Amino acid sequence: RLKVNRAQAAKCGADVQLSGSAIQWITTGIKVGEYRPDDADEEIDIRVRFPSNKRSLDHLAELRIPTQAGSVPIGTFVSRQSGAATRTIMRTDMRRTMLVQADLAQGAQISPVLEKFKAELPKLDLDPSVSLRFKGGAQTEEETIAFLWKAFGLAMAIMAIILVTQFNSLFQAFLILTAVMFSTGGVLLGLLVTNQAFSLVNSGIGAIALAGIVVNNNIVLIDTYNKIRQSGITAKEAVMRTCTQRLRPVMLTTVTTVMGLMPMALAMNIDIVNRDIFFGGPATQWWRQMATAISGGLVFATLLTLLLTPSLLMIQANFSHRWRTHRSRAKVGSGKQHAAA
Repeated sequence: RLKVNRAQAAKCGADVQLSGSAIQWITTGIKVGEYRPDDADEEIDIRVRFPSNKRSLDHLAELRIPTQAGSVPIGTFVSRQSGAATRTIMRTDMRRTMLVQADLAQGAQISPVLEKFKAELPKLDLDPSVSLRFKGGAQTEEETIAFLWKAFGLAMAIMAIILVTQFNSLFQAFLILTAVMFSTGGVLLGLLVTNQAFSLVNSGIGAIALAGIVVNNNIVLIDTYNKIRQSGITAKEAVMRTCTQRLRPVMLTTVTTVMGLMPMALAMNIDIVNRDIFFGGPATQWWRQMATAISGGLVFATLLTLLLTPSLLMIQANFSHRWRTHRSRAKVGSGKQHAAA
C-alpha cells in the first residue's frame, strides 16, 4: 500500500494524481492510446513505462516526480506499507462479496451445523453493515424445502377438490386427507427404527409419493362402505363388511409395495454379470431414505386405514343418527304445541 502525505506533497508542488501517474511507470504503465493491427479484431493498448529491469517496487525510492519546484524524490511524501492483497473483487447483486467455504464432516447433516453456526454469529461482533447469506448446500436445501411444501400443499388441495366432488361429503374427504397427514408419523418411525437421519429432501419426496398410495387405500375402503350403506344395511354392519371385503386388497397393496422397496431400503446392490450382492454404496444414499420413508409410512398408514378409518366412519354414522333423532323429536314437540294451541 502506498500512502500519500497530502500536506507534504502540496509543499513539493505535487498531488495524488501526479503521484499515481508516476507510480504507473514502474507498474502497468500509463495508457496513451490504442492501436488495432490489420490482422486483429481487438484493439491493443499503447502504454508507456520504464524498462523491464526498472519495473519493480525496489526502484520506487529512486523514482522522481517532475514538479514546479523541480525533480522531487517520490519517497519525500509517499510511504510504503505492507498489507493483504486483493486479487479479485467479487460482487453479488452489485454488492461487494466475500466467499467463505467449508465442507461438512462425513456423516454430518447440514441443518444442525447451520443452527450451531448461527448461534455463534452474534459472538463475532460484526459490523452492522455486513450482511450474511448461506449459499451452496444450505441454499439448495432451502429452495428444495420451499418447493416440496408448495408441491405437497398443491397436491393436498387438488386431492381435496376431487374427493369432495366424487364423495359429495366434506367429512369423508377430510377423513382421507387426515390419513395422509397421519402417515407422516410412520415415515418418522421408519427412519427412527432404521437409525437414519431425517432429510427434508429425500424423506419429503418419499412422503409425497406415499400420499398417493394412502389415498388409494382409503378411497377403496370408503367407496365400498358407501355402496354397502346404499343397500339399506346399518352402519355397524356396513363397517364390518367393508373391513372384511377390503382387508386382503389393502394388505396385498402394502405387502407388495414394501417388499418391492425393500432392496432400496436395505441399500442392496445386485451385480448380475459378476453374480455378486453387496450392501451400501454412494448411489444408494438418496434412494434408501426415500424407500424407507415410503415403507414405514405405508405400514403405519395401513393400520390407520383398517382401524382408524372404519372407527371414524362409525362415529360419523352415530353422530348423523343422533342429529336426525334430535331434529325429529324437535319437530314432533313443536307439532304438539301447535295442536294444543
